[in-house]
Amino acid sequence: MTSPIRVVLVDDQALFRAGIRMVLDSQPDLEVVGEASDGREGVEVVRATRPDIVLMDVRMPVMDGLTATAEILRDTGAPRVVVLTTFDLDEAAARAIQHGASGFLLKDSDPEFLLSAVRTVHAGSAVIAAQATRDLFAHIAQGGATDPLPPSYAALTDREREIFALAAAGLSNAEIAAREFLSEATVKTHVSRILAKLALRDRVQLVVFAYRHGLV
Repeated sequence: MTSPIRVVLVDDQALFRAGIRMVLDSQPDLEVVGEASDGREGVEVVRATRPDIVLMDVRMPVMDGLTATAEILRDTGAPRVVVLTTFDLDEAAARAIQHGASGFLLKDSDPEFLLSAVRTVHAGSAVIAAQATRDLFAHIAQGGATDPLPPSYAALTDREREIFALAAAGLSNAEIAAREFLSEATVKTHVSRILAKLALRDRVQLVVFAYRHGLV
């Protein structure tokens, strides 16, 4: 039997944490292994429990979610972090993603979307809330200068650049496979090679890379 996905909740609202815990613990493949009410405590709980996924509020006392995310992701074998925010064009959420978070969720997301998001981030097969993520970075990038492409991008093959463009547009492995007449396993291999060549942590970092370098 596959081990459940281990989750830590970090949010300063106890009632909100209780609701999220109830939703997650209702699923046989998910398990809440720790909670914290501020960023500093969150870092400590994550280091003690070694979860797979952290759901991290952006705004908290003592230490905010941005600082806590950066600290957690400095550790070897760090979990994936999903930041929680109250509105979809939140620049703090964008900064957290630029620091390595694997995506963001609106706090008023429905339970089914929350469950799907946790599983999606754990699987690494798609960007959660792909359109909202693209809208967020398009908003941040408006009128801003783009960075020059690094030499690593030139190392991508033509096929890898095609897959890169589709992944940057937010398509999942299954959607890319259907469009390109490939197997999902082949797409997964291509995406893994692209991430390795560009030294990117996951798919949402690929989206950030694309916007940062003017590729979308």
